[in-house]
Amino acid sequence: MELAYYSDYAVRLVNSEEPARGKDSLTSVEAVRDLFAGNQQAARRATDADLTRFRSVRARLRAVFEAADKGEETLAVDLLNSLLLEFPVSPQISGHDVRDEDGRPLWHMHLADHPSNATAGYTAIAAMGLAFHLTEYGVDRLGLCEAAPCRNAYLDTSTNRSRRYCSDRCATRANVAAYRARKRLEAERPGRSEGSIGLAAETAQHTSASGER
Repeated sequence: MELAYYSDYAVRLVNSEEPARGKDSLTSVEAVRDLFAGNQQAARRATDADLTRFRSVRARLRAVFEAADKGEETLAVDLLNSLLLEFPVSPQISGHDVRDEDGRPLWHMHLADHPSNATAGYTAIAAMGLAFHLTEYGVDRLGLCEAAPCRNAYLDTSTNRSRRYCSDRCATRANVAAYRARKRLEAERPGRSEGSIGLAAETAQHTSASGER
C-alpha cells in the first residue's frame, strides 16, 4: 500500500461535514466506522466516545486545508506537525497478502498505529498520509472546492496544478453558473449600447438646435 493512499483518510474525515450547508454526516458510531473504509479491524474499535474526538480532529484537519487554500504555507505545516506529534505512527515494511508472479512478497511501506482508541489510530494515519502528500507535491496541492457553497477538501494530483473543485459534479455546476453569468452579461450589453446611442443622438440634436437659435 502506497503511503499517499493514507491522505484519503484526512479528506474523508474533513468532508464528513459541510459547514456552509449546515450538514454533518458524522452523527453515529456507524458513520465513524464507515470512515475506515476497508480497514474493518480498526473500525471495530470505534465507540460512542469517538464521535466527539473525531469531530475535534476533523476541525483541526480542516484548518490545515484552509491555511493551505489561503496560501499560508507555514501555518498549514505547523498545524499538521502538531497532529503528527500528538498522534505518532510506526512506519513498517510489509508484504502481507500481496505476492508477485513467483509467489514472493511485494514489500511496501505500511503505517502501523498503536492507538489507545479508534480516533487516535485514524488520526495518526490521516496526518501521516497528508504529510507525505504535502511534502511530495507541495502545500498548494491541498485545496478547498471553489464551487460555493461546497468547500469540500481535495488533494490536487493533476500534472499542471489546475484542480479547483472536489468533484466533477462541482466542476460542472461551476462551469454552468459561469456560462449563465456570461450569457446574462451579453444579453445586457446591447440594451446599454442602444441606450447610449439614443442619448448621444438626442444630445447632438439638442446641440444643433441651440446652435441654430
